[in-house]
Amino acid sequence: MMTAAPIGPPIPMQARELLSSSARGLLEAYTLPEPTLRYSTAHLAALRAAAAVLAARATPGRRGIRSVWALLPGVAPGLQEWATFFAASATKRAAADAGLPVVSHREADDLLRDAELFLSQVVTLLGIDQQGILADRP
Repeated sequence: MMTAAPIGPPIPMQARELLSSSARGLLEAYTLPEPTLRYSTAHLAALRAAAAVLAARATPGRRGIRSVWALLPGVAPGLQEWATFFAASATKRAAADAGLPVVSHREADDLLRDAELFLSQVVTLLGIDQQGILADRP
């Protein structure tokens, strides 16, 4: 049985690697008992998924230093709400990275689920088989 060719340009290897890294980060986050580590790891996984969108869709240009979350809506307007959400949680992630007890178990679990949903939407947006992203290990 033949399968349809993907629509649009091929996804760059860098984007695939970022998606795989994001997926592995989410798997790791599920194993972390400490909420600050789980929160930080999940947020970083979401950041890698957003970076994959930029790697796949952004055109090179010099606009100064801007966060991934600020750039994301420009190349994927449908991810605007996610960009706003994760940008707002970046300060808490920085505090968690510093080892401060700023998140509860529930907040960490909620962010982990949100990051997983975000990765799923990114994979769909880019037209990649979700089952294959872990197989794309560099």
